[in-house]
Amino acid sequence: MDGVISLRTCAAIALCAVAGCGGGSGGQSTPGPKPSATPRTDEQIIRAWVDQLRAGRVDGASRYFATPATVANGTPPMRLRDVPEVRAFNGSLPCGAQLVRTVKRRRYTIGVFVLTDRPGGDCGSGVGHQAATAFLIRDGKIVEWLRVDVPPRQREPDRRAPAPEPGAPPDTS
Repeated sequence: MDGVISLRTCAAIALCAVAGCGGGSGGQSTPGPKPSATPRTDEQIIRAWVDQLRAGRVDGASRYFATPATVANGTPPMRLRDVPEVRAFNGSLPCGAQLVRTVKRRRYTIGVFVLTDRPGGDCGSGVGHQAATAFLIRDGKIVEWLRVDVPPRQREPDRRAPAPEPGAPPDTS
């Protein structure tokens, strides 16, 4: 089938592949209100998407995806060709999440989340754990959603003492 996966297969794989999130229920969702201000930055789009999903608004979350879109949730990449497939993918995610930070990596923006329960889902023992997704966003829409490892936090430089001059001997006082 050359990389084409049926809607049912996509939903089943996404349900089984969410590491640490427990099984999902196919609960119905109600579309949320359209955002009053159109998100502009990658971080704003990711936050708007996850806020809709956490509230159980699968249709609202799905509006942030382009079609086609590529997703990989611990699976080989799958192509979502239309809105029903995008809805099925979003609905298959058992956890909601709270965005805690973003990290820019080349053309991707990685969202780091703390997992939560959500209406229509069943996050189980995943609640409170962190997860990360690499997003590729074009024209305000998610075109790639790829589950990745949580990136380490960047260490802040120690601001208590100035950095030694290059080539200077170590301070032994």
